[in-house]
Amino acid sequence: MDKYYYLIAQLPVLYFGRESALTMEQFLDEAAKWLSLDDFSRLEKVDLQATEINKNDPPIIRQVKDFELELRLELVNWRTAQKKNRDYKIMTFPANLVREGNPLAVEKNLLLWRWQFLEALEIGHHFDLDFLILYYLRLQILKRLFIFDKKLGREKYQQYYEMSL
Repeated sequence: MDKYYYLIAQLPVLYFGRESALTMEQFLDEAAKWLSLDDFSRLEKVDLQATEINKNDPPIIRQVKDFELELRLELVNWRTAQKKNRDYKIMTFPANLVREGNPLAVEKNLLLWRWQFLEALEIGHHFDLDFLILYYLRLQILKRLFIFDKKLGREKYQQYYEMSL
């Protein structure tokens, strides 16, 4: 347990919208030095995109997966209703997250919503594996946030537009 103190104390603070001084790979490399093989194995398998709950998932991972699945199901229901010109009342997150802005702004809003959820889960977890799991998930959010490239996006849009003609 005391190894967690050393590892966590050296981690930089993460802020939504600011690139981290630490990459996911650097974080895992450092964690491998301090954690037991079992704990490290659990940590490196953590994936923000995963929603399927496994029997060996720790409770914090189950909470994250439940949250992500609810969010995705709500988005599917809302988008389906939009395509059919039907009203749909979003229950699991503020509707303005998806109603206001272009697709990139919506994606950023949803990433911020996930970030805030992870921060709320972090309460009471200061020097334990759950803290490291939540930290790693927030690194994944930051990686996703900073992969958006305007030039690349415009090129993809142009390709799809030309294919539809």
